Amino acid sequence: MSRMVRNIFSVGGWTIVSRLTGFFRDMALAALLGGGALNDAYVAAIKLPNQFRQIFGEGSFNAAYLPTYTSVLEKKGREDAGHFASQVFTLLILSQIALLALVYLDMPLLVRLTSPGFVSEPEKFAHAVEMSRIMFPYIAFIAVFALHQGTLNANNSWAVPAAAPAAANVCMIAFLAFAAWFPAISPGVASMASWGFLASGATQLLIAMADARRRGLLERLTWPRWTPEVRQFFWMLGPAIGISASYQIGALADQIVGSLLPTGGLSAISYADRLYQLPGGVIVIATSSVLLREMSMLVARGEPEAALHAQNRAASLTLALGAPFVVVFLMIPDLIIAAAFEHGAFKESATHQAAAVLAAYSLGMPALFVDRIVASSFLARGDTATPLKVTLVGVALNVALKIALYRPLGAPGLALATAAGLWVKVLGVYALARRRGWTAPDSRLVATAAAT
Repeated sequence: MSRMVRNIFSVGGWTIVSRLTGFFRDMALAALLGGGALNDAYVAAIKLPNQFRQIFGEGSFNAAYLPTYTSVLEKKGREDAGHFASQVFTLLILSQIALLALVYLDMPLLVRLTSPGFVSEPEKFAHAVEMSRIMFPYIAFIAVFALHQGTLNANNSWAVPAAAPAAANVCMIAFLAFAAWFPAISPGVASMASWGFLASGATQLLIAMADARRRGLLERLTWPRWTPEVRQFFWMLGPAIGISASYQIGALADQIVGSLLPTGGLSAISYADRLYQLPGGVIVIATSSVLLREMSMLVARGEPEAALHAQNRAASLTLALGAPFVVVFLMIPDLIIAAAFEHGAFKESATHQAAAVLAAYSLGMPALFVDRIVASSFLARGDTATPLKVTLVGVALNVALKIALYRPLGAPGLALATAAGLWVKVLGVYALARRRGWTAPDSRLVATAAAT
């Protein structure tokens, strides 16, 4: 257990560095792009690769890959695990080539479908298309990074893959600094931000590949074979993609409905979401990634009680660390938004818009903190279908509420819908896991939840 906690704090520490450098990146973007039409176009463009990344990359991929790889590693050894990883690596490369070819057939159509409100504003639409063309290959870099990260994590290597996003943020800050300091030779802030985003994905991948090579874990292109492990991976991957796609349906609904809001609404959602995801990213990424590996290993060894104990300790730690953020974001959102973003082109009116969205998001933060921890009851046992079913119910409520609330409440209504859908998903997955005997809060977890 002490090893799991050490790994959590190792990942958490580097994730904090990543989020802080990400904050500097966002502050630079806010100062250079502001909260107007150009930033709305940038937000729409960057959401496209991010959404595909979550569907086909880190989110769904790790949910299927890490438990399967860990099971092969525990039962058959490192050599067989390496063969499995190389087969999946080859399939992943082929899938990314096919996806990029499909998307580049008609990028304007994709932007039109995801941001229909931009069609009536030709300049904003043109900027979104131009930036999307530059940024979309990011998905290929980050998807392959996710594979190497999963392999490294399963072999108990956490620090380097956790540090890679911080290096990626520094890379993007460098591109923004070039745009600010050398405007005469720069192609413009929007173009430099787009190229910097693409370069940040390449930076993450190169760092992970270097660490994997040093440890003798670098995957190779090989001829894929339909082994039992590959079949198990794909059996888990389908529902896992469904779960990630369901989350992205909510994000896509934010973008589609947000594009119908007055100028600045979509930017307010984006800036508030960055703050909302900051503690969630640090705490959730650290605990859930380490916990999934720990529970998968213990379940593979036939130690379910130890897996349950690990889950309770991770939940206790997450709630204790996350509670202060809920209070602060709910009580003083204006102060936080102003301190973070009210510089340069980002004005007081934009602060008030984003603060209202942040306060609404904070109502769903407790559910965000324990979402992946609760789902680990199923994922560690190779069951991705059950969480998918519950997730779809939460997403349906989320989208319905967005449509109902965006007119009377504006951007905060979209955040309230997100919070409600997340609570439905977490409570539903918990109830099913409890019924199967795969989760049971102990006295320490109950006491921690009550105290927070």
